[in-house]
Amino acid sequence: MNLFEDVAKPLVDDLIHCKNGLLFTYGVTGSGKTFTMTGSPGEGGLLPRSLDMLFNSIGPLQAKRFVFRTDDKNGMEIQGQVDALLERQKRESNQQSTVPKTPQKPDPEFADMISPEEACKCEGVDEDSCYSVFVSYIEIYNNYIYDLLEDTPIDPIRPKPPQSKILREDQNHNMYVSGCTEVEVKSTEEAFEVFWRGQKKRRIADTQLNRESSRSHSVFIVKLAQAPLDADGDHILQDKNQVTVSQLCLVDLAGSERTSRTKAEGSRLREAGNINQSLMTLRTCIEVLRENQMCGTNRMVPYRDSKVTHLFKNYFDGEGKVRMVVCVNPKADDYEETMLVMRFAELTQEVEVARPVDRPICSLAAGRRHRNQAFRDELSRRQEERPGGSNNTEDGSVLNQLLDSLPALPACELVDPTDEQILPRLIEVLERRHRIRQMITEQYTRTANTLKSMLQEFDGHLMAKENFIHEQRGKLGEKDKIMFNQKNEMDRLEKKSKMLEYKIDILQKTTNIYEGDKRSLQQELESREQRLQRELSERKRMEARMQGMVSDTKHQWEKECERRVNAKQLEMQNKLWVKDEKLKQLKAIVSESNNNKPQRNSREKDQPRAPEKRSRSPLPTTGTPIRPHHRRSHSAGGQRWVDHKPLSNLDLDTVMQPIIPNAIKVSAASEKALSKCHKYVLTHQELASDGEIQTKLIKGDVFRTRGGGQAVQFTDIETLRQECPTVSSRKRRSSGDGSGQHNGNKMDWNDRENRVSCPHYCPSLIHLG
Repeated sequence: MNLFEDVAKPLVDDLIHCKNGLLFTYGVTGSGKTFTMTGSPGEGGLLPRSLDMLFNSIGPLQAKRFVFRTDDKNGMEIQGQVDALLERQKRESNQQSTVPKTPQKPDPEFADMISPEEACKCEGVDEDSCYSVFVSYIEIYNNYIYDLLEDTPIDPIRPKPPQSKILREDQNHNMYVSGCTEVEVKSTEEAFEVFWRGQKKRRIADTQLNRESSRSHSVFIVKLAQAPLDADGDHILQDKNQVTVSQLCLVDLAGSERTSRTKAEGSRLREAGNINQSLMTLRTCIEVLRENQMCGTNRMVPYRDSKVTHLFKNYFDGEGKVRMVVCVNPKADDYEETMLVMRFAELTQEVEVARPVDRPICSLAAGRRHRNQAFRDELSRRQEERPGGSNNTEDGSVLNQLLDSLPALPACELVDPTDEQILPRLIEVLERRHRIRQMITEQYTRTANTLKSMLQEFDGHLMAKENFIHEQRGKLGEKDKIMFNQKNEMDRLEKKSKMLEYKIDILQKTTNIYEGDKRSLQQELESREQRLQRELSERKRMEARMQGMVSDTKHQWEKECERRVNAKQLEMQNKLWVKDEKLKQLKAIVSESNNNKPQRNSREKDQPRAPEKRSRSPLPTTGTPIRPHHRRSHSAGGQRWVDHKPLSNLDLDTVMQPIIPNAIKVSAASEKALSKCHKYVLTHQELASDGEIQTKLIKGDVFRTRGGGQAVQFTDIETLRQECPTVSSRKRRSSGDGSGQHNGNKMDWNDRENRVSCPHYCPSLIHLG
């Protein structure tokens, strides 16, 4: 209550007496700024008490609804009684169709904040004027202005964010929010209900320092419009120039906070930065004003750096009173922030701004007196300029001459009534004076008649002028009506233009959204087409690779099958040949046993040839030759070798390379080379199952055939293969595996070198020569 008496009450008093005012709360977050402005149940704050005082002062002097109307340019207009009545009936019919008829009761959330028993009134209210109150509520969030009373339709499919408002300057160079909703209220409860409706839309958040921290600056604007009544005191004068508008701004600033203490992130961090930036701009403006005052400089005040300072630029320039309530939190954690707030409050007390000179206001009576005095001056000037003015001057000079020619009475003293000298002289003087008096009377009468005729002439001219003025006023009234109708038409067209611009803006935004969706869909389609092309190319490469692998595998298996068929045919031919030889030898033995001894002795000369033929046999009579035990490689021996390397072989550049000393290197087998050597090795390369190239060294013995040629018996195969270390090596086969046995001896197979016994012959080298 004491705070309201000292701070807010003088501002409400100035509001009623046509003066502006600004009241804002300043402090750190959680210091009680919102509580100071709104109050709590049972104890109202500065705002409800100010509204209560305002309506208690002008309650019986308020105009009916819609008599005053805003012109959307920070001004007020006066409607006629008929227009106001029609608008009231239209608004009441709309409310009856949408709202049921129930007694209006104040919202229980704020009903206890308004205390009628503590109401106070303002003294000196002009009872010859009519009043009307308009309220608006805005917030400044992230340096954007939003209307908290704006009713926007809710779109559940695609909700739209609230549209920000812009600041404009009216014809009196006052800043205002363009397009802001202004609601006409008639009571404290109605005004506070409007405020509470907007308060629910205000942005708040939970931080480390305050559970309901305001994230924006809120401004509640109270406008008071007043206009004088007519002579009868029944109706308001229909003159826009007679309307006076004053406003009171109640500002609840967001609290300054340090991000290191609140630990804000994301949007909260951006909100805190904008709040601190706007408060810093306010502090900078106050400091520049103080510097201009103390040092006599003329630095430009940076009002435009923030919406808060730009909106209240006129107040800081002296257009109204400014009051600041500093809220302090006694917590020790807020000591540094509180000291900064107190220094700023001390700085603001030193700032004094010169108020602009008030313009003189001329009333109707003063104007009428001024016009009458001007008319009298003009009349005197014209009277002097008339031709009769010289006659008046002459008449005046004649009167003066007559007055000067009055004879003086003689200085005489009558002692004797029969004195004949003094009496005749005295009678003569008196007669002369009588004649002069008559002349003066005639001259005065003549002058009075002339002046009377002049006055009558001037009265006629004045009546003619008044008639002319009346006619001109009638024409002016007709012109005013035409201008008023044209202005209404212009307002209607302007509203229609704004509506069309709004629709065009909506269509443009919708088109932009559709264009963005189209571009995103096209990009997605192109990316999918590219992905599909890559998949198709990858599939084609995979098919080509699989066809190559299939063809390679098919070719390998065809070669393997051909090799096995040839080996089997050679094995069968060798077996048949061995059986034929055995049969021949058996036949020879049987035929020799049947002969007698003499015959036998006779044939002893021929006997040496049989062993010679048997010595040419490449194989013993007991079957296939058995591979004797030898070292790891026959190439290490001292025998002479034939190194057969085809030209199609590739150099693998491996560590294990077959180096055979005393070897004859050939690219194709020949009888000449085989006749000089005892051992034979063939280097053969093929593709393994894992895709690597493996080299096989097929070794054998060279012997002479029965026909005098050279033959090779393959007895061993050494396999050399290069592998990647990342591929898991195969397990060594167990010694019990039957595939590694040969003639009862066990052999180990590994990944680097394989030994294979081959008891058959190479069909290409079975017989040479």
